[in-house]
Amino acid sequence: MFIDVQQKKKFLNWFVNHGTFNRREVLWILNYLANHEAILNNVHFIEAADQTNRGLQIRDANQEGEAIQLYIDGKVFTDSDQAFHEIRLNWKKPLYLECLFDGAWQTSEFLSIIEDNPFAKWNERISPEIIEELEGFFKEEERQAKLSLLYSQIDFALENGDKEAFLELSNEVNQLTLLSAEHSLHQI
Repeated sequence: MFIDVQQKKKFLNWFVNHGTFNRREVLWILNYLANHEAILNNVHFIEAADQTNRGLQIRDANQEGEAIQLYIDGKVFTDSDQAFHEIRLNWKKPLYLECLFDGAWQTSEFLSIIEDNPFAKWNERISPEIIEELEGFFKEEERQAKLSLLYSQIDFALENGDKEAFLELSNEVNQLTLLSAEHSLHQI
């Protein structure tokens, strides 16, 4: 997914103006990125920067943990000078930036620049219980849609006096309802 450099710049400026940071070096790095479009072009705003081969986590003061953490091939660095030099010297390489602050998912500036992390896709982190719930929900929605269609077909058969279609459709409704009842009993 391509995010426009101007959108990234807009977010970084918003973050600088609305965030509170424990270390002024964080502001320097954010401003440096905002003012260097060539570097910003290779910056990807993601979640789980710690799972990338070259990631940077920046936290505002309301978040627990180090204000800045650089991740390079599984190693963690918290020195802001080292992070700055890594960004400056390897500006042609992709940098995966995670900005942690309260209300991120309610902020339009953040939502306009967030991308899926290629090293930790969001849908690979869904628990089996949630997947099972979703599958159950979709099956029930499908059953309800099928029932609705059958009921409308039954109405049509009654309007046209088609006894054979009525009996056949009623049998399908009964089977579908019976299967649903049996499935519900198994879940209890």
